[in-house]
Amino acid sequence: MSTDSIINTLLIALEQNPDDLGMRQHIAELILATNDFETAASHYEIILQKQPANLIALKGAAESASQLGDDVKATGYQQLISALENSNSEHSVAAPSNISSISASSENTENNSEQNKNPQPTKLKAVDDSENVTVGPWENFDAPITLEDVGGMESVKKRLNMAFLAPLKNPDMMKMYGKSLKGGLLLYGPPGCGKTFIARALAGELGATFMSIGLSDVLDMWLGESEKKLHEIFETARRKAPAVLFFDEIDALGQKRSQMKNSGGRNIVNQLLAEMDSVGNDNKNVFILGATNHPWDVDTALRRPGRFDRITLVLPPDAEARIKILEYHLRDRPVEDLNLQQIALKADQFSGADVAHLCETAVEYAMHDSIETGKVRPINMGDFDKALKEIQPSTRPWFETAKNYAMFANEGGVYDELLEYLQAQKI
Repeated sequence: MSTDSIINTLLIALEQNPDDLGMRQHIAELILATNDFETAASHYEIILQKQPANLIALKGAAESASQLGDDVKATGYQQLISALENSNSEHSVAAPSNISSISASSENTENNSEQNKNPQPTKLKAVDDSENVTVGPWENFDAPITLEDVGGMESVKKRLNMAFLAPLKNPDMMKMYGKSLKGGLLLYGPPGCGKTFIARALAGELGATFMSIGLSDVLDMWLGESEKKLHEIFETARRKAPAVLFFDEIDALGQKRSQMKNSGGRNIVNQLLAEMDSVGNDNKNVFILGATNHPWDVDTALRRPGRFDRITLVLPPDAEARIKILEYHLRDRPVEDLNLQQIALKADQFSGADVAHLCETAVEYAMHDSIETGKVRPINMGDFDKALKEIQPSTRPWFETAKNYAMFANEGGVYDELLEYLQAQKI
């Protein structure tokens, strides 16, 4: 795969998660290697706005500024680099040799370790409750949530329980029925509805290895390296079985080969197919979980039995689930006379992310009013009424697109569940 293709693919993934600074840093390094110093500098500046002590970003920004002829910026960056390196050098002399850094898995968790100040592009993590040790390049992290923390999504929870959790928790029954965990489950649906969140919750339920794989953990600019990385991921899972491999945005890795213009992308799909088929290997007790917003872009060969042989629709939260999401986001904030049931009913077809954004917008109105009047007041229904007029459900464009595929490309009834929902909602 060419460098330009890798950069374009990573940029698409970055649009879905612009706060992923590790991925942005990896992209900046790739762009810098192509001598596009202006674009690289823009990415490094975004990183430094949130992580001003990130040495890797500072060095990249310094080189970009120097190449662009901006000597003032380049000198400023170099001064910061020198100061930080001197500080780190003094720090390392006094630090015990057995200290290890631990990365937080939650977006909302702050981490003040040196690793958080200077993140590396590799973000693949493994959870192994049976052994609290670092596994190769992966790091352990504690999953702070379980399936009980997930509001709604009962059909998805049932599918996960039948396919994986129940057999894992009842090994004697699994042995008696000859059940193995081989195979996979593909979660699809509109963005912001909790596909990645439920995967994190699954990690909290497991007494097994959980490996979360992002696009940047696989793609590499050098020919053949992406396939090697993918093979090592599966080899690690086999060694640590029982294990769950979670591929987020699987359509980016497993895109239809007919849509690809270069052989590099097709080779990655072929490697993924070979690993899932376990050619020359044993995938027993390795369960593969994938998430995508575009199931119609996933190569059809990945959806046959033995690979992603089960596919489940993750829908926007129902009214009860929306109430739980509202309660969660308002739990530590001053509120007054809020009718959460009424708000939830007005937020029909809102994704979980939309509901969170609704809360933030209502908070902004209350805070702005408090600043303007000089009198602090709690968040009330008026703030939510204004926010509801401003925010529309982000799921609608997805359903409009998905409707065409559900009606005209429903091979084997794969979109029957989606069609049923569209008809019930009169979309």
